[in-house]
Amino acid sequence: MADNTFNFDLDAPAVPTLTLDPAPAQEQAQPKQPEPAAAPEAQVKLSPEEQAMVDQFAEKIDITNSQQVLQYGSACQKKIGDFSEAALSKVSTKDLGEVGNMITDLIGELKSFDAGEEQQKGILGFFKKKGDQIDALKTKYNKAETNVENIQGMLEAHQVQLLKDIAMLDKMYDLNMAYFKELSMYILAGKKKLAEVRAGELQQAMDKAKASGLPEDAQAARDLADQCERFEKKLYDLELTRNISLQMGPQIRLLQNNNTMMAEKIQSTIVNTIPLWKNQMVLALGLAHSQQAMQAERAVTDMTNDLLKKNAEALKMGTIETAKESQRGVVDIETLQQTNKSLIETLDELNKIQTEGRAKRAAAEQELTRIEDELKSKMMEIRS
Repeated sequence: MADNTFNFDLDAPAVPTLTLDPAPAQEQAQPKQPEPAAAPEAQVKLSPEEQAMVDQFAEKIDITNSQQVLQYGSACQKKIGDFSEAALSKVSTKDLGEVGNMITDLIGELKSFDAGEEQQKGILGFFKKKGDQIDALKTKYNKAETNVENIQGMLEAHQVQLLKDIAMLDKMYDLNMAYFKELSMYILAGKKKLAEVRAGELQQAMDKAKASGLPEDAQAARDLADQCERFEKKLYDLELTRNISLQMGPQIRLLQNNNTMMAEKIQSTIVNTIPLWKNQMVLALGLAHSQQAMQAERAVTDMTNDLLKKNAEALKMGTIETAKESQRGVVDIETLQQTNKSLIETLDELNKIQTEGRAKRAAAEQELTRIEDELKSKMMEIRS
């Protein structure tokens, strides 16, 4: 963060000085430095020493000196102008957005780290991918940590510069207070002198012109009145310049407050956010290892349960079949029934055949008897 070059000395004593010289003189330290107020006000309170300085300075003012009137308060006006330009330049060039961008980048880095990636299901997929995923997680953490540390270094550098700026703005505020009081003293001294001239010399000149009736006396009174008018206008210009100084106080405090808030934000990020993130990363890596072991155990348990279920089912089927076989006789009743049926049918068929055979044999015996009787009869006929 580059330093601005100011046209005034920040180390100069913040005390008001009065001079009739057109250029700023080398300020002399006063015996007592005034305490800066909380904020500049239109009406300032002067110490006895400062009031005495105003009274003494008012006596030196010559309203009839056109060159002196022209340059009256110009030294302080120049210091106010240089001071205002430098302070406003500081306000306009202050880039707190850069710090905001760094914090935004830091948040992006923290969000980019995701330890909860979806894992491949199944025991084979787990043992195949888990080792690579842990390594990838560590690699991602190391990369994010490096980026975060770089951002942290830049934030610390900005914080140091912001703290320097805050201290510098305190000095600027004190100088602004001194310039404000100095202008007020110029104005008070000028008004005091103007009131004295108008009440004294101008009134006397007008009385003289009225009494004498001479044109030269009237012109002299007119010239002095014009000089008083020009000096009054000069005092008005100084009051406008003092108003610039009046506005600079809140502007300085506003910038200082912005710097303070940003420095506090950086401090919170450095001492809270970043260490907390690192702790969370350690927990995330430990959790990843725990999940790896848990998922491995789960896969083994699931496989064991599947084997037990399959074995139990096989045992069940084997036991049932064995029980069925053990309860089965040597010959099934169906087989005996079928055999018995066949045997009965065979016996029935055999009886039928035997019955038919006996019938045929009986018929054959009768036929043989007939034949035999017929043969015997024929033979008997031959013999006779």
